[in-house]
Amino acid sequence: MALFKKSSKKDSEKKSDQIKIESASIADTAKKWNVSEGQLVVDVYETDKDLVIQSAIAGIKNEDVDISLENDIIVIKGERINPIEEETKNYFTRECYFGPFFREIIIPREIDTGRIEACIKNGMLTIRLPKIMERAKNKKIGLEEKANNQEQDEE
Repeated sequence: MALFKKSSKKDSEKKSDQIKIESASIADTAKKWNVSEGQLVVDVYETDKDLVIQSAIAGIKNEDVDISLENDIIVIKGERINPIEEETKNYFTRECYFGPFFREIIIPREIDTGRIEACIKNGMLTIRLPKIMERAKNKKIGLEEKANNQEQDEE
C-alpha cells in the first residue's frame, strides 16, 4: 500500500509542493490511522415479515462471532484468524483482512427481539429480525349499551 506525504521543498524563489510516495504495510497504515478493528461489509433489507442483515464472513467459525442487540442496534464482533501463518510473506497486494472486526447496524423498524435468528451458511452470515407488524392506526370502537339496572348492579 502506498501512502502519500506532502513535503515542501524550497526552490530559489518559491515553494513548490511535491508528493512523496512511501511504501507501507496495511498493518503500519492501520496503526498510523488508529484502526484497531476491521469493519464488515453488510447488506440490510426487508421482506414482508423480516428485516435481514447479510454479510460475507467466510473463514469464521460460529464461536468466533458475537452478535448482540443493544438499544435498537445490532452489534456484530469477532475475529478472523489467518489460517496460513508464514513470517516471510512479501505481499504484492493485500486486501484480505485478518484480525478483530466490529460492526453496528441501527435497526430501522420495530422487531420482535424474542424471535431473532442468525446463521452462517457457505460463508454468508444471515441475521433475520422478525418485524412487528404494523398496528392499526385507525380503529372504530363500538359502544355497548347497558340497561340502567345493570349499571347499578355493577356499582
